[in-house]
Amino acid sequence: MGKSKAAKELFSWTKAIITAVLFSCVIRMYLFSPIVVDGESMMPTLQDEDKIILSKRSDIDRFDIVVFHATKEKDYIKRVIGMPGDHIEYKDDVLYINGKKYEEPYLDNEKKEYGQENLTEDFKLEDYTGAETVPENEYFVMGDNRRNSLDSRMIGTVSKEKITGQAEFLYWPMNDIQLIK
Repeated sequence: MGKSKAAKELFSWTKAIITAVLFSCVIRMYLFSPIVVDGESMMPTLQDEDKIILSKRSDIDRFDIVVFHATKEKDYIKRVIGMPGDHIEYKDDVLYINGKKYEEPYLDNEKKEYGQENLTEDFKLEDYTGAETVPENEYFVMGDNRRNSLDSRMIGTVSKEKITGQAEFLYWPMNDIQLIK
C-alpha cells in the first residue's frame, strides 16, 4: 500500500507540473510575453535593458508602443504614430494627423532637454514612403528618441502581421515599475 500511495502522489505532482507548464506556455504564446528593450530609440519613455510585458491583443491604437519583427533576427520597439488611412506631417516639431494637430506629452521631457531645437524634422508621409496615406493594415511608427531612432522614416510602414504585441507593463528596474502609456 505504501508504494501505491507514493505512485499516486508522484502522478498527482507530475500532472500538476505538466498542467502548470502547459498553462504558462499558452499564456505566453497567446496573451503575454516578457521582453527586454534593446537600444535607446524609445528614450526617455523606455530605457535600454528595461524589462517589459507585452500584451498580444490584436487591437492597435494610435500612440501604442508596439514590438514588431524588423528583420528575421531583430525585433524593434516603437510608438504607433500613423494608423491605416492617416496622412502624417510634422511641421515646426508639431505632429499633424489628417490635418489635425496632436500633442505628444511623452516627448515633453525630451523637448525640455533640447530647448529650442526641434526633436522631429519637418516632413510629410510622402517624403519617406511615397504614399499620401498609411496603407491598409500598415502602421507608421517612430521612436520617442526622435534623433536616434531607426523607424518608419527609414524602414517604411510596418504591416500588422509583423507586430508581435503592445508594451503594457514595465517591471524592471523595480524603481520604475509602471503601466506603459
